[in-house]
Amino acid sequence: MSNSIMYQEDGFVVLEPDQPEQILTSQELLEKLKGILVNRQEDLPRELEKFTTVEGQAEYLMENFCDLDMGSDSYLQWYVIRLEK
Repeated sequence: MSNSIMYQEDGFVVLEPDQPEQILTSQELLEKLKGILVNRQEDLPRELEKFTTVEGQAEYLMENFCDLDMGSDSYLQWYVIRLEK
């Protein structure tokens, strides 16, 4: 049986060009991704085209990928982090 700690997440570290790294909660990252995707409906990654809502696209992207190419040398990367007390 796998250790349940492998499936815990305390947040995400988010990287963007020319920006300091950010620590976001799942909900904050989801909102950030939705804000990006709402303006990119004509230029979606192929994997996201099957979803009919921006919410579904953002959730799938957040849970199954760790980056988004935004063209023109711009990108967004995110990685799950676990914080120790």
